[in-house]
Amino acid sequence: MVNPSFAAEYLIMTRTAILSGLSILFSQWAIGQISTDTLKPAQEMPQVLVVGYKDKLLSKVPGSVSVVRFKEIQQLAPVSGNDIMRRIPGLNVVDEEGAGLRINIGVRGLDPDRSRNLLVLEDGVPVALNPYGEPELYFTPVIDKVRSIEVLKGSGQVLFGPQTIGGVVNLITADPPAEERTELRVKGGQGGFFSTYASYGNTVGNMGFNVSYLRKQADNIGPTWFRINDLSAKLRFQLSDKSSVGLKLGVYDELSNSTYVGITQSMYDAGGFDYARIAPDDRLPVRRYNLSVTHSYQFNPRVQLQTTAFAYTTTRNWQRQDFSSNSSAANQTGVIWGDASISGGALYMLNSNGHRNRQFEVMGVEPRLSIKGKIGSKENKVNAGVRYLYEKANEQFVIGKKADATAGDLRDNEIRSGHALSGYIQDELAISSRFSLNAGIRLESFQYNRRILRGRFSVNGATVVADTNVLAKGNVLVVIPGGGFNFVLNESLNLFGGVHRGFAPPRTKDAITSSGFAIDLDAESSWNYELGLRFNHLNWINGELTFFAMNFDNQIIPISQSSGNSNASGLANGGKTTHKGVEGSLQLDFGKAFSWKHSLMIGSNFTFVDSKYAADRYISSGADKINVRDNKLPYAPSFIWNGTIGFEAKKGFGIRLYANYVSEQYADELNTEMASANGRIGKIDSRMIFDGTAYYQVNKKLSLNISAKNLGDKRYIASRRPEGIKVGMPSFVTAGAELTL
Repeated sequence: MVNPSFAAEYLIMTRTAILSGLSILFSQWAIGQISTDTLKPAQEMPQVLVVGYKDKLLSKVPGSVSVVRFKEIQQLAPVSGNDIMRRIPGLNVVDEEGAGLRINIGVRGLDPDRSRNLLVLEDGVPVALNPYGEPELYFTPVIDKVRSIEVLKGSGQVLFGPQTIGGVVNLITADPPAEERTELRVKGGQGGFFSTYASYGNTVGNMGFNVSYLRKQADNIGPTWFRINDLSAKLRFQLSDKSSVGLKLGVYDELSNSTYVGITQSMYDAGGFDYARIAPDDRLPVRRYNLSVTHSYQFNPRVQLQTTAFAYTTTRNWQRQDFSSNSSAANQTGVIWGDASISGGALYMLNSNGHRNRQFEVMGVEPRLSIKGKIGSKENKVNAGVRYLYEKANEQFVIGKKADATAGDLRDNEIRSGHALSGYIQDELAISSRFSLNAGIRLESFQYNRRILRGRFSVNGATVVADTNVLAKGNVLVVIPGGGFNFVLNESLNLFGGVHRGFAPPRTKDAITSSGFAIDLDAESSWNYELGLRFNHLNWINGELTFFAMNFDNQIIPISQSSGNSNASGLANGGKTTHKGVEGSLQLDFGKAFSWKHSLMIGSNFTFVDSKYAADRYISSGADKINVRDNKLPYAPSFIWNGTIGFEAKKGFGIRLYANYVSEQYADELNTEMASANGRIGKIDSRMIFDGTAYYQVNKKLSLNISAKNLGDKRYIASRRPEGIKVGMPSFVTAGAELTL
């Protein structure tokens, strides 16, 4: 635990340093434009929200909604964002390395690989490498600085894009406070785990600011070590009664030993290899710079224009050691993992590596207009906007001649870029005080190209590496409609429903081959339906029950190393698939129900989904071709359940227990039951994991917490991909303190 007096001194030192920097940065602006007689109450940070903070807004959203608030995040004391996301109905979270550095979320049976079917935002701005051409989340905002989370899975998605299939997740960070505020959060645990978050914010005249710094590290979380530094700042300028500007800047720096290689089936069966560092020289550095500016102008109480301009760069250079499953492979180091007596049951490490170096750029601007008015006597609200987005990816593959080589020979070199123009409009009409309709439409236009500068080519039956200059182009134009309704049955019950077109553009790298040939790869599209009931009675019982269906005209089957399909040829138009199911949540607070001094809360949520191939599709298996129609989709468990029970005393002591159940799932399209020797194929058994937290509010300024993940130290397979078995995180205990001044 942290010594409170030491923490207070550290906090004061941190605040002094931040103040000194801010005074230099803003002194000229402040002298010229701020005076004490213009002091006004703090305004909300101008930024894009998906749902909104206020409870009453949830009853107006025509779709399934989840909002996780800061208090809930604090009570769970998460090690990573996975701890929070897996407790949201409809989401299937797959651990990759235990630390949650790269989050993998599947929505309602969609493939969780790199969260590619989910639009993830931070304060309303996309975080994907390239939102259109490469939507994978190799960077994930750190949960330690997140204040609340919004998740929307209904027809309201037409206001956001380009991904409108699975849902929208918006991670909201701390806004400038109305008055001086300093925070220090420190957490430590097993395996050298340590996290410290310090922030200082204030509002001076018409300017508000919040500056934060996060340092997070671990020596052993499963097989993983990492170091993260995250520096960010938010500023708010109240230019007038009608106009305000929000500015956000951030720098993220990460280094870890993240790897794709996992253990073989024989290693898992034997035990003792669960968290082995098979490729100890693998390194993944991630560096990200981001800047966004949002201007809000209130023309009058009914008309508001909000314009956001943003830009960010992400550099991701991944060094990974080569290995082979073939005992006769050349250039071996002599290190062998697994059982060499079983064909495919061993890994032979090679004295070479590959550097997958990638640099991404994204820039965009989006004005969004909101108009409230009337059609006849009916209240009406129109949200409309346009967005231009430019993205670019530079990619190189470098061959290192040793297992730990930091440089080598250039094999591949290419540039991918794209220009996207979006337009959308949504109308909300209040037919009566209880019944409202909304209808919207979104237009997505994406033009992309891939320029190959160096690569591998077949010449007279041999593969050679050569310089070239091949350019190929493609484009996508799609109209995405959506609509829904809300009906307030009474003060406690709200009925909602909707339908919208799901859309995801094809990845640029997949739609154009490395030889410059444009594949006839369709955009991913679906029709998504929802019908649900939301209820809240006297603030002590609330919940949601939603029936849903997603019918895909064409679901893209990812063929990539991250999806475990590196040996397949090309990327597949998966054809028709269906996802049908129901999800629900229920929260009961008996303390409020019976006016107790203490709080006793019970919560539960579940997701049941039947995800399967809905049309004939033949997969080669040896000499045979097998029809996978009616087979379950890979990594799509049929049932997920979360349970919570918590007690909180009036004096600030609280304890919570959590349960998470995930049913069995398959790692391939053939729904293979028996595990392959390399561990990449086979059934993944169901599991039930228990977590627990305890916390104590010492006073208004200081609180303490302790958390235990996987209380029973359950051993289970979290994933069989990308290249072998990844074992779930073992029992892990952390303790922390939070100080606010």
